[in-house]
Amino acid sequence: MFNKQSLSERDICTKFITPALVAAGWDIQKQVREEWSFTDGRIIVRGQKYTRGKQKRADYVLIYKSTLLAIIEAKENNHSVGAGMQQAKDYAAILDIPFVYSSNGDAFLEFDTTKEEGQVETEIPLSGFPSPEELWQRYAAHKGLSQPQQEIVKEENHKDETGLAPRYYQQIAINRTIEAVARGEKRLLLVMATGTGKTYTAFQIIWRLWKAKTIKRVLYLADRNILVDQTKTGDFRPFGSDIMTKIQNREVDKSYQIYFALYQGLTGAEEEKNVFKQFSRDFFDLVVVDECHRGSAKEESAWREVLTYFDKAVHLGMTATPKETKETSNITYFGEPIYTYSLKQGIEDGFLAPYKVVRLSLNVDDGYRPEKGKVDKYGHEVEDRIYNTKDFDRTLVIDERTKVVARKISEYLKLTNRMAKTIVFCVDTEHAERMRQALVNENSDMLKQYPNYVVRITGDDDIGKKELYNFSSVVEEQPVIATTSKLLTTGVDTKMVKVIALEAGIQSMTEFKQIIGRGTRLREDDGKVYFTIMDFRKVTNLFADPDFDGDPVVIYEPKEDEPIVPPNPPEGGEEDEFTGGQPIPGEGVDDPDSPPLTPPIIDPGTGKPRKYYLNDVAVTVANERVQYYGADGKLITESLKDYSRNKLLLEYASLDDFLQKWNESERKEAIINELAEKGVLFEELQQEIGKDLDAFDLITHIAFDRPPLTRKERAEEVKKRNYFEKYGAGAREVLQTLLEKYADEGIGSIETTAVLNVKPLNQLGTPMEIVKRFGKKADFEKAVQELEQELYKTA
Repeated sequence: MFNKQSLSERDICTKFITPALVAAGWDIQKQVREEWSFTDGRIIVRGQKYTRGKQKRADYVLIYKSTLLAIIEAKENNHSVGAGMQQAKDYAAILDIPFVYSSNGDAFLEFDTTKEEGQVETEIPLSGFPSPEELWQRYAAHKGLSQPQQEIVKEENHKDETGLAPRYYQQIAINRTIEAVARGEKRLLLVMATGTGKTYTAFQIIWRLWKAKTIKRVLYLADRNILVDQTKTGDFRPFGSDIMTKIQNREVDKSYQIYFALYQGLTGAEEEKNVFKQFSRDFFDLVVVDECHRGSAKEESAWREVLTYFDKAVHLGMTATPKETKETSNITYFGEPIYTYSLKQGIEDGFLAPYKVVRLSLNVDDGYRPEKGKVDKYGHEVEDRIYNTKDFDRTLVIDERTKVVARKISEYLKLTNRMAKTIVFCVDTEHAERMRQALVNENSDMLKQYPNYVVRITGDDDIGKKELYNFSSVVEEQPVIATTSKLLTTGVDTKMVKVIALEAGIQSMTEFKQIIGRGTRLREDDGKVYFTIMDFRKVTNLFADPDFDGDPVVIYEPKEDEPIVPPNPPEGGEEDEFTGGQPIPGEGVDDPDSPPLTPPIIDPGTGKPRKYYLNDVAVTVANERVQYYGADGKLITESLKDYSRNKLLLEYASLDDFLQKWNESERKEAIINELAEKGVLFEELQQEIGKDLDAFDLITHIAFDRPPLTRKERAEEVKKRNYFEKYGAGAREVLQTLLEKYADEGIGSIETTAVLNVKPLNQLGTPMEIVKRFGKKADFEKAVQELEQELYKTA
């Protein structure tokens, strides 16, 4: 007779919980996910290296068709039945799961979130676990789904040949949308951060509704060719070419079921150019509006006319950044988002790349006033007033400032990676061209091998736009640096962008979020795990705005007889937004009102130049500061040392607490990784305090004011004590080599047997031969642990 309390958690699952599920009718292969890691673990950047934080892992998730119904947290039998309930509830809230269970192998404790009152937690025997159909009926009743509506919701996801399933947040977005459509709702909004798979989510929604015969014909709207083409040939490919078509050249073929279109291709200034009117008003059952914060969000927009015409269809808006201004409101049109997955959550889950910020201030940025009678290089007298970053390159051009910005961007690339894809956001197309020239001059050595190392990609530059595909490509090496003003702010899938330089005074929160989104795509296999923001205009002050990653709030000026809603944003908050919602020819122009590239241009209204151009103003860097993305999702604004001290003191109340934890830990690297996950950035601290300091000394020095020793000093202390004399010559050689490796690289480099496969250890023999110098593997591991104890003996 085995002792149940001696069983491991996995044994409890195998011997008790899984058999109970099978007895209740659950198909273990199709309906149960065991030990499901539903997040990847946050990327923790450590210098040029990175680690992953802990994944969120559920012991069991039960699925009915494509709906996540229940979660079970298992515990060893020496815990109570409900010991895992709190963790299960936390995970259930994230996963949008209504039925929550905890078990220790004796029984189940059930928490039913669908009950509004009464007994919501109930203990049930192992033999009494609900069947799939029972839980589904309880779920359907809670959601108010009739039998016909249930059949719509039951339609399953499309499964490709790889068996790839939607991520948890995509599944929530898909299910909530389909349930809303089944209930007859007509205006729906999904808010999902850039890089989290909005298009794939839209495909799964359409696929399930189409297979359920709830919808027959779909119109997918975007305002750029690249968005339409990426969607049609990418995520929507399973529909097949006989089902899908793209409306172009103002020609309509009504024999298809999935239609892709540009707003610009459907509308026009003249009535006969309104191609959408060739369809009957009830032709489409579903209209999907991609990047709905643009164009159609504006009530008076010509593009809104398309949605108004097809008002009998379901309208699904998708965006990373709902737009809420005086004239424009996604929420007023579509309603509150049925689901929001934020940038912060995406980074925390490890699905999006984190970022650090380099802020640079130049000596002229706080205010430049021309001396009396100052004339620019074209002979125009410069208006006497104070100019700052809001004016630079909009009304006043300082050539040297452009050169300094280009130099600092190039310096960063030279110090990190010359081939890191980089976007430089400029004030207008003319500024983007001058910046291109300055960057070419700073990187002339690279142009010999890569002629398109630097390009300008703007809406009015056909040559530059042709490079958009190559710039977005994971495979193509060039272009490396792209200067732009608006064309790359949104929608374009720039997977490998590692540097974003802000050289435009962006005030719009919508535009700012979209720009940050250009860097958030994670390409771990291709070496893209984080990105850097270089800010030359104090734009990243917007990180402090509560709206940066908060829930969207309607800011809308009501008309007569409409309800009162919150006040307007500050003036100028949205003036730069792409296209202003108006139809434009072709694919989109960055700045339709931007002056031609040949200066100077005289404003006919004032008789003054639109811009002054100065080539005799000295510009220097006044301040340079690196900021980091902390574990709480906010930028670290205090000094890195002070920030780290506060984090460490939250973990260890005293030096003795830390020393006890350090000495008891078999692997010191585990402590370092744990602290890194909580926001202590060791590599960055080494850059600031001392590259040759061990993590141990960084901690004791920063948190407890202990004088630090360098790694080499610690190694020398060990040598002085003749510690190695108790070992034979062969073992002594290995330990001395390990000690040298520690002095060069730190404690993490000697704590795994993998160290035996790299220089200089691999020059002493094979791993097996090295271990034999100590006897058994356990003897070798014990010797390494004793070496670590000697290293920190003086502490």
